[in-house]
Amino acid sequence: MRWEDFRQSANIEDRRGEDYAGGGMGLPFGGGGLGIGTIVVLGILGYALGIDPRILIGGAEMISARNQSHYVEPARNNRTATPPTDQMGRFVSAVVAQTEDVWGEILPAQKGIKYTPPKLVIFDGRTGSACGQAQSAMGPFYCPVDQKIYLDTSFFNDMKRKLGGGGDFAYAYVIAHEVGHHVENQLGILARAQRAQQQGTKIDANRISVRVELMADCFAGVWAANADRKWQILEKGDIEKAINTAQAIGDDRLQQSARGSVVPDSFTHGSSAQRVEWLQRGLQSGRIDSCNTFAR
Repeated sequence: MRWEDFRQSANIEDRRGEDYAGGGMGLPFGGGGLGIGTIVVLGILGYALGIDPRILIGGAEMISARNQSHYVEPARNNRTATPPTDQMGRFVSAVVAQTEDVWGEILPAQKGIKYTPPKLVIFDGRTGSACGQAQSAMGPFYCPVDQKIYLDTSFFNDMKRKLGGGGDFAYAYVIAHEVGHHVENQLGILARAQRAQQQGTKIDANRISVRVELMADCFAGVWAANADRKWQILEKGDIEKAINTAQAIGDDRLQQSARGSVVPDSFTHGSSAQRVEWLQRGLQSGRIDSCNTFAR
């Protein structure tokens, strides 16, 4: 994947190496309830790393964006506003910049909505977020309360070693998936999905989560299709690597590997086949409307 010659995003918060007051906690105050954004990778990492996903998910409760005003950001020491200069930091920044440029064009053109980009927070170990404490074991996630993506880049090493995925475009797919949740938020989909989750059963909530996650996969494909048309970013083997990653993080494959059995009603992200299908759908169409997972 081509990225070295692209601009760097200004919407990067590099918190690596920072000390956090109060044990690194940035907890919201107010109502509870697990929201969509935090479960992006919790279940996946739980199964992949041999951790009961309920432990991770239980520690990552989210609140409605209506409680945003009650959030108190934790004090941070040694904060720097300088952009990252290391290889991985520059890669992340370049990919975020590409998503900004693509969504800045296609969201107004296809949906009549101005795109407001999220910030991406790079951290190591743990940090505070408006959705609770972000930890490496949680994997990347999007917090709709502060509209930030949280990423410990050690997750990419886990992808390569434990999930069988790897390569620049596979890593970009992960980032673009989280940006896809931000697009869902701007379209009002996350808020509607969360309300529907609260009104149904646990199984209903899981099924809604799957649709939200598959839509983010599709949006990642939409970004890649438009970025490649604009800049020819894709190189030989890139799409295959992203598809391999999508297959590796399907709920069925992870459950079978970790537990020896598959429980479809507990899926929160979709099967391997579903994740590949919706990623490819976005890649082939390049259009937002092709990603309506709730229409099926």
